[in-house]
Amino acid sequence: EVQLVESGGGLVQPGGSLRLSCAASGFTFSRYWMYWVRQAPGKGLEWVSSITSGGGTTYYVDSVKGRFTISRDNAKNALYLQLNSLKTEDTAMYYCSKDARGFSRGQGTQVTVSS
Repeated sequence: EVQLVESGGGLVQPGGSLRLSCAASGFTFSRYWMYWVRQAPGKGLEWVSSITSGGGTTYYVDSVKGRFTISRDNAKNALYLQLNSLKTEDTAMYYCSKDARGFSRGQGTQVTVSS
């Protein structure tokens, strides 16, 4: 059974930083591209970032380029998202996922950016 468990969210002021983590189990993590998606209040799921199976190539939605960094540790079956220079519009539930549309995602971790 695929399990994805996110952690690391919280309340942060604009300009602040957070590091999200995702613990994966139930599948061969190192063989899969992995994704972060998010859902802001009242909106649909939005793809945020992708990373190739080996971690060598990453992709980002334009709105987070230069501020967010995706990474992974295949030895630990872990996925990460470093969030810097946070803005109020980054407020959302963040999910790690096995697919870019978020069909196979965890329970999420809430990120709230507010002064």
